[in-house]
Amino acid sequence: MGDETRERTTMRATIGQNWRRWALDYGIYVILALIAIVLSLVSPHFFQTSNLLNIFSQASMKAIIAIGVTMVILMAQIDLSVGSVAALAGAITAGVIQAMPAGWPTEAWLIVSIGAGLGVGALVGLVNGMFTVLRNIPSFIVTLAMLAIARGLTLLYTQGRPIFGLGEEFSVIAWADVLGVPVPVLIVLVLYLLAWLFLRETRLGRYVYAIGSNERAVELAGVNVRAIKIAVFALSGAMAALGGVVLTSRLDSAQPTMATAWELDVIAMVVLGGTSLYGGRGSVAKTLVGALILQTIANGLNLMNVQAYWQQVTKGAVILIALFIERTLRGREE
Repeated sequence: MGDETRERTTMRATIGQNWRRWALDYGIYVILALIAIVLSLVSPHFFQTSNLLNIFSQASMKAIIAIGVTMVILMAQIDLSVGSVAALAGAITAGVIQAMPAGWPTEAWLIVSIGAGLGVGALVGLVNGMFTVLRNIPSFIVTLAMLAIARGLTLLYTQGRPIFGLGEEFSVIAWADVLGVPVPVLIVLVLYLLAWLFLRETRLGRYVYAIGSNERAVELAGVNVRAIKIAVFALSGAMAALGGVVLTSRLDSAQPTMATAWELDVIAMVVLGGTSLYGGRGSVAKTLVGALILQTIANGLNLMNVQAYWQQVTKGAVILIALFIERTLRGREE
């Protein structure tokens, strides 16, 4: 009788463990599906193709930024400067576009302009990484300071005024489509595929996970941890800049206050997607799902004409509940 009881107990424990593992691996996808089903019942317009493409397009800019932030958090670091970097890169890109010399082909100058914006973003990320790694200052402090510096530089560069007149060629980035699929959506899909392949299939990608799990062990294995961490911060800056370029194209102007507080939304997307703030565990694929969840909620509340203030409350509550469930399941598993 005792052996039978133990077998039943072991079986129940195994079933519970398997269920928790399944919930951790696939629960985020179920949550997105349930939210979509509820919103489709509330609003008949939700599942219209135009609305779904709108959700993807609106989520694309923060989703791009979230790629770099995911990699930073995988290393048990943080980047709070991404919103300000996006605004600075957008302003630089717009300013360079307006300064096009006579005789230059428009398309060629757009490449130069976008390259300038991305270069500034990568440079800011490089500075973040160097202060964090070489001077051993917590990334929270470094990137918080850079948040203020980058926003101040944006206001100085624009003199507090929007930069208009960027041309139809530049707006193609945000508003064109390929076979009915918006260009920003295609950019996101390509970037996430590349990021997924990098993290899962390359040695450097595996080092990113390993650094977040046990940085000292990676150092003892002879890996140049400092160089990898600095490079990931630079990548985060470049991704923030690309998100800012797409946003500038979407607005057809560089607003000095654009992307304000985006770092909070982006970090929420990453954490909602299951990436641990303690590093070493997470997935860019789930980060994308986290971005879609937040944007789907915002879209659904707009369709229901919910007041903007309540939208913030609802979004925050959903994030908190989802994280509570994830931590509860993770704690029991561990």
